[in-house]
Amino acid sequence: MRKILHVELLAHTPDAEDIVFAAFRQCYSSGFVMDTVVQPRRAGKISAEEREHFLQNVLMMGHASPLEHVSFTFAIEGISRACSHQLIRHRIASYSQQSQRYCAEGEELDYILPPSIARDEEAKRLYEAFMRQAGETYARLRERMQKSGCKRESANEDARFVLPNAAETKLVATFNARSLLHFLQLRCCSRAQWEIRALARRMGQWVQNISPTLFSHAGPSCEQWGVCFESPAFSCGRKPPFQPPKTEKPDGE
Repeated sequence: MRKILHVELLAHTPDAEDIVFAAFRQCYSSGFVMDTVVQPRRAGKISAEEREHFLQNVLMMGHASPLEHVSFTFAIEGISRACSHQLIRHRIASYSQQSQRYCAEGEELDYILPPSIARDEEAKRLYEAFMRQAGETYARLRERMQKSGCKRESANEDARFVLPNAAETKLVATFNARSLLHFLQLRCCSRAQWEIRALARRMGQWVQNISPTLFSHAGPSCEQWGVCFESPAFSCGRKPPFQPPKTEKPDGE
């Protein structure tokens, strides 16, 4: 059965922008943050506009470590195993993924259909025929192995070897804000694979609604900063590549 992408923000750090604001201010204050920031903020002596202005300034400076104090947890379904293998390469995050060992697939395999294949009737016919065959083969293998004495988990873990990258998966993922911004910068890029780009954009929409200041510059560098951080050989050409400043060699070199 064809599945579609579904993303929900399961949980997030309450008052995330206040926490990051306090963490930033502690870096630049000789006093204790409870006295200089938290209590004045609670008393209304520091406005939301002042907080937003300060956060925007320090984020533009590239000071990002205080963003690690807040996190966002997503429930994700309707992505392929091919997509989840890309997602888990972002290592500063936590993942809990549906197990193909303990969760058996049905004979009617859940799968993701790439748009380029969906647009071509013959390609779609071949693709869906293979998915039906993969699901039927998986189900027959599981049944055969269980009849021969294998436990359910053993039958699942070996029958799953015939499942394709297109097989649908579900997971829960937690990112801190700094790691999430990096993920969105890379995976919202037009050069990213279409499926993880769609996932990244959906995740970005969630957090921009919750923490608009922290994620005001979320997304690919070309849209947010007007430059491309890819090398010229890999840039899509929408924006000029980033040119690091040239430094003069010290005398004697």
